[in-house]
Amino acid sequence: MDEADKLDDGAEAAEQWQLVNTPLGAKWSGRTRYAAAMFFYKRDEMSAETLEVYRICARLDSENPLPIIRDRGVGRDWLKRMGFE
Repeated sequence: MDEADKLDDGAEAAEQWQLVNTPLGAKWSGRTRYAAAMFFYKRDEMSAETLEVYRICARLDSENPLPIIRDRGVGRDWLKRMGFE
């Protein structure tokens, strides 16, 4: 990976980070968060169990997936990264 690719990757990760933090309740926000979660899952930065919670919440724009992840006892590293411990 050359420098340009690293910069592109960093910019993409920053954009996806913003998207996974899309405010609750906004139209299509659940689907936006799920799509961004898929990005982090594909990078091995999120477990399949955590991604599944984002999938379940994808059609529920007002549902915060983080308490559900915590209640299921999965994604501890993700919760820490999100500042939700």
